[in-house]
Formats: sequence, structure tokens, C-alpha cells
Amino acid sequence: MRGEGLECTRRAPYRHLAFLPASGTLLSPRIHCKGIYQKVVPQAKLEDVGAASAVNTTPVSGEGQTLLGKPAGSLSQWKCPRFSSPMTKNQRARPVLVRHHIKSPRITGWSRDSILPPKGRGSCPHAPPPALLLLLPRPPLLSPPPLRTSRPDRPRYLPGRGRSCFPCPGRMEVLQLLRLLLTTAMLGLSQTVNPFVAQQTPPDPCYDESGAPRRCIPEFVNAAFGKEVQASSTCGKPPTRHCNASDPRRAHPPAYLTDLNTASNMTCWRSETLHHSPQNVTLTLSLGKKFEVVYVSLQFCSPRPESTAILKSMDYGKTWVPYQYYSSQCRKIYGKPSKATVTKQNEQEALCTDGLTDLYPLTGGLIAFSTLDGRPSAQDFDSSPVLQDWVTATDIRVVFSRPHLFRDLGGRDAGEEEGGTSSTPYYYAVGELQVGGRCKCNGHAARCVKDKEQKLVCDCKHNTEGPECDRCKPFHYDRPWQRASAREANECLACNCNLHARRCRFNMELYKLSGRKSGGVCLNCRHNTAGRHCHYCKEGFYRDLSKSITDRKACKACDCHPVGAAGKTCNQTTGQCPCKDGVTGLTCNRCAKGYQQSRSPVAPCIKIPAINPTSLVTSTEAPADCDSYCKPAKGNYKINMKKYCKKDYVVQVNILEMETVANWAKFTINILSVYKCRDERVKRGDNFLWIHLKDLSCKCPKIQISKKYLVMGISENSTDRPGLMADKNSLVIQWRDAWTRRLRKLQRREKKGKCVKP
Repeated sequence: MRGEGLECTRRAPYRHLAFLPASGTLLSPRIHCKGIYQKVVPQAKLEDVGAASAVNTTPVSGEGQTLLGKPAGSLSQWKCPRFSSPMTKNQRARPVLVRHHIKSPRITGWSRDSILPPKGRGSCPHAPPPALLLLLPRPPLLSPPPLRTSRPDRPRYLPGRGRSCFPCPGRMEVLQLLRLLLTTAMLGLSQTVNPFVAQQTPPDPCYDESGAPRRCIPEFVNAAFGKEVQASSTCGKPPTRHCNASDPRRAHPPAYLTDLNTASNMTCWRSETLHHSPQNVTLTLSLGKKFEVVYVSLQFCSPRPESTAILKSMDYGKTWVPYQYYSSQCRKIYGKPSKATVTKQNEQEALCTDGLTDLYPLTGGLIAFSTLDGRPSAQDFDSSPVLQDWVTATDIRVVFSRPHLFRDLGGRDAGEEEGGTSSTPYYYAVGELQVGGRCKCNGHAARCVKDKEQKLVCDCKHNTEGPECDRCKPFHYDRPWQRASAREANECLACNCNLHARRCRFNMELYKLSGRKSGGVCLNCRHNTAGRHCHYCKEGFYRDLSKSITDRKACKACDCHPVGAAGKTCNQTTGQCPCKDGVTGLTCNRCAKGYQQSRSPVAPCIKIPAINPTSLVTSTEAPADCDSYCKPAKGNYKINMKKYCKKDYVVQVNILEMETVANWAKFTINILSVYKCRDERVKRGDNFLWIHLKDLSCKCPKIQISKKYLVMGISENSTDRPGLMADKNSLVIQWRDAWTRRLRKLQRREKKGKCVKP
């Protein structure tokens, strides 16, 4: 657009500086972009922006743009000292700084738009360009940037010849200046957010080059652009001479508040013509998500209201909180003082100011509210939960409470009646509503995307989740969730469960006891593990040191004997079960040396009684007549039904000890199995076996201590020798496991009556 504006894109952020002298020609690059129109305000119109000094901000149309400056004289007042009165110091050069936050400009050409002084003899043939456009990279904003008013230093112009308003440079100087401007602009295009060109931008802004997490924030945007605005009053229904809702050329719907506006095509929303004042008109904007709002600005197509209130909601319109008041009668209209001191105690309260409430300009007036301007904790925003909550909003509402009423000669508002009301017709018209800010992600996301339901949510990193990345992902509860800061990313950490659990919870007491390092507690440990971190084996299992603690088979079953062990828990290192007295073995499955098995589950192993040395058979010499007396049994002795039926008892015994009683050897035995018994006294358990010493010396039978034998013999009733009797005719052979099946078969045949004693 010639002489009036620039167009820009939404890519990388840049700062746009424009120095506007009081005269000359405007030489500016044409910069095309998507969705935003960039204004370069002529100096003659800067008087309209002067009222913005009340809040030190004057946003211009565009995304996050700010027009900062002070009014200068009109071009019609320009005079040349060569042919007229000399120019004062204030008139010689009054630069204006225009700072535009624009996106990735690409220069397609240069246009020469004239803003000339009055024709006459004082014109400079080679006047310098009044607009020096510098495209510089804007540093990344770590916190919502407060908007400031500043005045740049006086620009220095190239020396030239002649006595004109400004020294006229030669053509070579002008070409050098243009070459410098073009080089600077192209340098700005090649740089990203990081001012160091050689440094590469990491693929993910939330992590540095080494992969360590760091704070990341979404880009600064106009959150209101393209959003739907609900107005309590809109003209055109029914149609009027100036407004018709059914005619697109004469309609002024609320959608014009957030559409793409240009200087040549400023669309405006307009309320109905109101005939009684005061009468509130509200504009409600839903952002669709929590945003950290930096500023709210309104550009009017009608005179600014005399009283305006800006409100915010943090719960999607359920409740509303005052944000800022504008009124020339703050105490009367809103019950607030017009000049209140902001302290840390009240920095989260709405203020009222009498600035930006003037009637003039009649069109193009601005109201701009900076959420952090003048707040004491703004410099340490990361450490101020109060201000973090203060800038958070999901909806913005603007309430026009009272219009400006033209005053008559008597000083009263035209049409004003008793009681402060007025019957003068009026309306409100707004060209653009901007809400500058960032998607609220608490420093854990670099962008916002739409989910499956087309709702705007943060693309969360650092193991966080939620629409605002305001909680930790499941299983990442080793420390509490925190907002990221410039010093610490505060990412959520996974619980240390050694791969044996899928769920955990956070315990604040454990977190404090650990020095605020770890507070996760694992739930439902698997693979036979237990403990806060699933770091030891549960009862009945012990640690297999040959495997890692993260192995699924890191814990082995103790397998403690149910009778011999004193409990189910074994040593976590060796797997040794706690054994009862007289019991030994890793699983407590056998009697210790010097102990013998008993039938008691309480004391399964009892100590073997001491044997009198004088009663033992010390002579192992066989008598001389042993060959004629008996013949020892051979090891391959076969058992058949005939031999089985001849005997009174058939038992399996374990020889425990022996002692001599007169001419008899008394063996203490433990009967393990009974395969045949005609005497009811023969039962399993401890008993005695009597053998004559002569038979024993001739090895008929041959018996050793702690051996198992199969004994088949004849019962003899004797009161002096209770127990079983064995002699040279008895069968006493060492036990073989293979005989069990054979003996059971003979036992069944006996029960069927097939065994008849001859």
C-alpha cells in the first residue's frame, strides 16, 4: 500500500525500527506477509497516538506490534531556514521510533512514496530519505514483555552541501546508505531468534543440544485474531440508513473486530444506536484456552467511551474478574480512585485511570492495557505466582459503560437529564480488538496444537500433560509438578521402580526426608519384589545375585520346608531358611549330625541318646562255627510271594543306634513303611529290633548304623524284649527303592486272600 503501510509474514520474529524526520521522501521496503498488516504512521497523524502515554503503550494493528513515540509537528508546518525563519532545535529533527514485532519479512521491491514539503525554492534536490528501515532480530522473550514508551537518540544524517533544512548528501552517499540498509535487512532475514548466526537452532526448543530439558514457551501471537466475538448490541437489525446486517457492504458484525484490517480497508463493528445513557454494551471474546495475556488493545472507529471496563475470566466465562477500568469519573462510576499506588500487596487488583478517555480523536482512538505495566513483581515474573495468575485468562470481556456526550454552551451534556441520564443518541464502533499474549503452557511446551476435538492444547514436553502442561504424566511422580523457569526446567521424573511396577504415587513426607530429591512410591510391585522402589524380594523369595535387580527373575523362591523351617522368609542374600533345632540344609529339609527324625512337627529332629561304650559289641570276629551255623544273605536276593507269605512282618526300617543287653543287640530303628504285619504293635515310627549277638557276629544278618533295610521276620512275644525280633532265618537286606512297587503288589494280593501261611 503506497505511503501507508507494510505487509509482513508470521515466521521468525523481528524488530522493525523506522526513523521519521520532519520532511523529505519516505523510502520503505514492501514486505508481504500472511494475516497481518503493518502500519507506518505518517508523522502528521502521530498526534492521535499521544494519548497512549497514560499507559506508555500504543499497539498498532498486527501481531504483537507496538508503536512507541511522541507527536511531532504537521508536515504543513515545515519551513526551510534558507528562505524563511530558522528552525528551532525542537523542529530540526524529531525522530519517531516505530517498533514492530513482525514475522519473517521478505523484501520484494522498493517503492518511493512521496511525503513532500510545500513546493518552493527551499526544496532539497538530494534530500535524505526520512525513513531508515532496519530489520533486526528480536531476542526471545522469556516472560511476557512489558510495553514501554521510549524516545530514540537523534539520528545522525550524512553530511552534504547547501543550506537546506537538512544537509543534502551526494548521490554516492545515498547509494552507500541504501546498500547499508539492504545488507542489514538481509542479515536480519538470515538470523533466527538466536542472535549468533553460527549457532544452529536445536530441533526441539524444549531441549538443548545435549538433550537436557530447558524452559520453552510458545510464540507471541494475537490471540484474538480470527476468534468469534459476542456483542450484546449490533446494528443492522432492523436495517437503518447506515447499517444493514443483510447487506455485506453495509453490515458491521462483531466478526470485524478480529478480522484482517488494513489502513485502506478498516472494518468496524458498530452497536445499535442507543437513545438513553448510561446503557452498557459488552464485547465478549473466548480465547478457547488459557493464555498469558500481555496486553489488550481496542482501536475505535467512533469516539472513545468515557468509561470502559476490561474484565477477564479464568474458567471459560463462569466467573469474571476486573482487569482494568478507564473513566474520567473513576470513583463515581467504578468506586475506584483514579491514581492508586501499586504495591506487591495489591498488584493483582484492577486499577482505574482517567487516561485514554478523551473525546478526541473522533476516530482512530486507542485504548491499550498492559497487564504487567507498573507491577512490582514483573521483573521476577517466574517467581511470582500472583502475577502468573494475574495474566492468565480464558475469556476477555470489554464493557462500554458510558459514552462521551457533547456539551452545550451551558456546560451540561447535551440531552442530559436529572439523575445523570441522557437521551442523546449515540453508538459505539470498534475497528479492531487485539489480545497479545502466549498460549499458557507453564514453560513445558513450545507450541499449541489442536487435539482430536479441535480444541487448542499445549504440545507438552518434559513428561508433562494436560491442556496447560499443568500435571505430570502417569508414573512420573518422583517429584511434584512445577512450572519451568529460566534457571530450571523442572521436568517431571519417572519413579524408580526397577522395571517391576507400572504405577506409582507421590509422597510429600518422603520427598522432604530425601532432601527434596525423590518422593515416588511404587505400587503393585511385580516379579516377587517389594519395597518403595521394588528393590528387594518379598517374603518367601531371596535375591539372585547372578541377575540384575531389574531382571524379571531377580528373585528366587526360598522353598523352605514346611516342617523343618521356622518361617517362610529366608536370607535375602544367601537364601538360607531359618531352621528349627536339629534341622539343617538350605531349605531345612534334613536333620543335623547327632540328631534323628521324630514324628513331632514341632521338633522334627531330636538329639540321638548317648550310647554306653561298655555295652557296645567291640569284637567283630566271627565265631569258628559260623559257616555251619548260618549263611549270610546275598545282595541280589529276590522277593517272591512264597517268601512274603512265610513272614509275620515285612517292614522298611532305618537303623539309628545300637546297644547290647545281655546276649542281645538292641537296635533303635525308625519304621518307615509297613508292608505286612500280623501284630498290631508294628506301626510306623520309632521301635526296637532285637538280634542275638551270635547271629550278629556271624553277620546273619549284617547291619550297619544309619542304613535303611528291608526286614522280614517272625514275631515273638516277649515281655523282656519289646519290639521286633530277627535271627539267622530272618531276611535283613539293604533297601532298594525298586522294591516299593513289588511289595505293594504283594500286599494287594495278600488282601485278596492269595497268601495262605503253610
